[in-house]
Amino acid sequence: MSKIIVIGLGPGSEEHLTKAALDLLKGTEEIFLRTEKHPVVSYLKELQIKFNSFDYAYEELDSFDMVYSHIVEVLLKRAKERDIVYAVPGHPLVAENSVHMLIEAGGAEGIELIVQPAMSFIDVLLSVVGADPIEGFKLLDALQLGEQKPDVKVANIITQVYDKFTAAEVKLKLMDYYDDEEMIYVIRAAGVPQLERVEKIPLYQLDRLEWIDYLTSIYIPKTSSLQKKYYNMNNLVDIMERLRNKDGCPWDIKQTHESLKSYLIEESYEVLEAIDLQEDDLLQEELGDLLLQVVFHSQIAQERHAFTIEDVIHGIADKLVFRHPHVFTENKANNCQEALESWEGQKREEKQIQSTIEAMELIPKNLPALMKAYKIQKKAAAVGFDWDKVEDVLKKVNEELQELQEAVREGNKKEIHSEAGDLVFAVVNLLRFYDVEPEEALRGTCQKFMNRFRYVEEAAKAAGRELENMTLEEMDILWEQAKEK
Repeated sequence: MSKIIVIGLGPGSEEHLTKAALDLLKGTEEIFLRTEKHPVVSYLKELQIKFNSFDYAYEELDSFDMVYSHIVEVLLKRAKERDIVYAVPGHPLVAENSVHMLIEAGGAEGIELIVQPAMSFIDVLLSVVGADPIEGFKLLDALQLGEQKPDVKVANIITQVYDKFTAAEVKLKLMDYYDDEEMIYVIRAAGVPQLERVEKIPLYQLDRLEWIDYLTSIYIPKTSSLQKKYYNMNNLVDIMERLRNKDGCPWDIKQTHESLKSYLIEESYEVLEAIDLQEDDLLQEELGDLLLQVVFHSQIAQERHAFTIEDVIHGIADKLVFRHPHVFTENKANNCQEALESWEGQKREEKQIQSTIEAMELIPKNLPALMKAYKIQKKAAAVGFDWDKVEDVLKKVNEELQELQEAVREGNKKEIHSEAGDLVFAVVNLLRFYDVEPEEALRGTCQKFMNRFRYVEEAAKAAGRELENMTLEEMDILWEQAKEK
């Protein structure tokens, strides 16, 4: 069986080319280079090592993906006839998409692939800027900063900054995360004495450097200030931990799961209000306040050695994947109803729900009563325990109203309370038939009432009157005016 040996040419200097790689280059008849645009290639030519290059593909094809697919296709075809060497800049497995594609495709074709390790550009770059990799860093592709996001908590290395145009694009992306004057290192040809160049400049000057080329990378040290231009989830967790430690905020330190319950409810309703107002800035703010409650509770739980924010995130991600087999497996849903049925089926399996009453009992006890009634009725209806037509529900509403009136006439407070609940439950059933969520409907009516009452009060004051001194008939006139408006 023939094979492909993938070797790395190192960061650029001939001293960084490993002996194993050099021996393979000297002892293999057919060699392919991804590109000749690498400083060590001139040394290979001095040694009279013959090779083929894929530089032509970059000129002829429209995208990098197409170039890499072409490279893989050619290499696999040749490898079926004889052993070959494929050489790439740096380390074969560092920022080399063509190698990763080749490994995947080669396995499917039954071709043996051997990857020879080499020194990468990261090794020399870290040495140039004097950074210790144990402190952590994130490696990013300049051409993929739309999908790959910097993490200001650690150092960031951005590779493949090919030219000034790419540098300008990178600068604009980075300004979403860093201050314009954040100091960064721009490094060209790290480890190649005759070509190496390093400058420490403010971020806004990145695209003003005339010497940027295909050997250029950027190094950005981690930021130390708490006041960042861009925060991520890790920063938020760190801030909350700081607030809760012994030198933190006395109020935050004092809080417990129980003491925060009212804030969690309040923030949830403020999110709902922002949605109703259709104000995006307010919604963003209120969602942040709600997220704070999640992080706050998670920090308290971590201090109790119960669970962490990572456990919370893992749990919900795992749940979403499990409950969406119609997305993450071959079991597709063709419409919303099928998707809901799939979700409910997975939920029953996950919670080991054996009966409808068990499903009802899992509805949170502290849920607002209208919402709880609505959910209970939907679960009953799902197994066929429901009215046949809306006219029957209307009869039930009238029946419950009459029973409430009878209880009032008898003056039985216990029965009044019970019949009042039955009436509201019947009305919820009616609204369900009209596909109206009772909680939302009543919330809207409350707001409508306040809007109209505001008009009544303001109109009365404009007329020099106080509501307390007006008759109901006079107020009704203003109320009707409010309805017209």
